[in-house]
Amino acid sequence: MALDPETFDALIDTVRRFVAERLRPLEARVESDDAIPADIVDEMKALGLFGLSIAPEYGGLGLTMGEECRVAIELGRTTPAFRSTFGTNVGIGSQGLVIAGTPDQKAQWLPRIASGEIVTSFALTEPDVGSDSGSVKTRAVRDGDVYRLSGTKRYITNADKADLFTVMARTGDEPGGRGVSAFLVPRNLPGVSVGEPEKKMGQKGAKVADVNLDEVPVPAANRLGAEGQGFKIAMQVLDRGRLHIAAVCVGVAERLIADCVAYAGERRQFGKPIAEHQLIQAMIADSKTEALAARALVLETAARKDAGDDVVMESAAAKYYASEMVGRVADRAVQIYGGAGYIADYGIERLYRDVRLFRIYEGTSQIQQLIIARETMKRGG
Repeated sequence: MALDPETFDALIDTVRRFVAERLRPLEARVESDDAIPADIVDEMKALGLFGLSIAPEYGGLGLTMGEECRVAIELGRTTPAFRSTFGTNVGIGSQGLVIAGTPDQKAQWLPRIASGEIVTSFALTEPDVGSDSGSVKTRAVRDGDVYRLSGTKRYITNADKADLFTVMARTGDEPGGRGVSAFLVPRNLPGVSVGEPEKKMGQKGAKVADVNLDEVPVPAANRLGAEGQGFKIAMQVLDRGRLHIAAVCVGVAERLIADCVAYAGERRQFGKPIAEHQLIQAMIADSKTEALAARALVLETAARKDAGDDVVMESAAAKYYASEMVGRVADRAVQIYGGAGYIADYGIERLYRDVRLFRIYEGTSQIQQLIIARETMKRGG
């Protein structure tokens, strides 16, 4: 259920001020410390950011997809690691429960996910399984009232602090996704261990790590949906996640464009501000046009999803276009700033590194291309 316009406008204004007044001043600190300050996380919880997409009956805000995308755009105007702090609770870490959870499962977990008491992670990727997500090798063997899960998951966002993992594991011998099931795996179960966070190119403060499962006894009551439905659940979760990420990309692009305009108005070369040079204007024009196109695609697709339409292709197209677009905008920003764009003090080089990840997670650009082509051919054009 959508919020009434006045309440939603107040939420957007609050998030915008939170980003501008609390988050942006801390960007350099997050980069150097590779951590989000604890008091900021507490403020995020108080604002309800951990429960944006969870229904009010479970303590969340229950935003529509369109509303969630508009909030994500605002959150994109700062270091992406801030959004990642609660992003798994809003998206891939909770939506399997929202889509396929039983009433008991939802009542047990969703209120604590919405409040931020519990941090969630989505464990699909493995050392030999990335884009070919139907080839999961982690096994789940039924043993009475439990499944025993064994395997390794790789590059799992928020694994370092997650209390609950949605794990995709193979329960049958059927090839591909048909043999994959989904499980809710609490971190405190025996046999669960988390590796050291990886050192990454960008998005400092957002951690990824391996999750190791060694004969973990997961109650059968923790299975999401029926056996063999895990891959289907994962793909439904990713449809929403791709739109969310696309919206974040729009926000980052809009922030970069605003920074470029401000810098170009102050920086002088050849006796005048560089904003008056036509080749600088051309880069700004290209960036603005692409950002507007991405915003329109994201919000239109979100509206269609809220209307109940099948948006598999459109979600893939939005994520593909927006993630590629923000990479081009960031590259132009470095060029507009010149030498300053390559220096850490200005923050442009940081965002240049940060946005590179958007073209990889939630499905690489190449996977989005395959989905777009497949769905286009299915629809006949």
